[in-house]
Amino acid sequence: MIQREIKKDEKAIVLDYLPHGYYGMKVSQPVAQVIGELYFSLLEVIVREGVYLKVGTSVYIGDGKRDEVKFIKRRIDYKDLTTASKEEVTDIVESLVKSTPQKFLDFFNKAGPITTRLHQLELLPGIGKKHLWEILSARKENIFASFEDLKKRVSMLPDPEKMIIKRILEELEDKDKYRIFVPRFENIQTMYR
Repeated sequence: MIQREIKKDEKAIVLDYLPHGYYGMKVSQPVAQVIGELYFSLLEVIVREGVYLKVGTSVYIGDGKRDEVKFIKRRIDYKDLTTASKEEVTDIVESLVKSTPQKFLDFFNKAGPITTRLHQLELLPGIGKKHLWEILSARKENIFASFEDLKKRVSMLPDPEKMIIKRILEELEDKDKYRIFVPRFENIQTMYR
């Protein structure tokens, strides 16, 4: 049996906080909707009594002792987000991308083919065959040192950060069968407890 690496977020950013829970809960308790800082997991967490979470703050959701989060209730889909969460998600994804540019620059430096006819880079909005071949050719000469370097060496390339942000949002909304930045979680029960 093949053992797959479980990609699990240690920290998450609060998208929405509902101090009394939401309609339909069996027991009224404080709930937050959060997005993972590394893998962009959308989760619903039960917050400890007496803790108030502010939108945009980072909370620990790893396996160790959690101060603010009592437990992770479930993984949620984009459609399950509250209106407030949906309004926050774009800005939070943008700030996460801007805070770890090397991770996403590495994608441009290392991305490979998915099939014989499709390359990972082509999954980014705004990259067609012309940009693909220019990127591959430029990175053969030398890896990209920054997003500015990438834009300078690949003519007429749209803003790489914006392409990545848009792609992450598309993956969160499950608009494509291929994933680059947001892993699919078939068996979430083994992932978060």
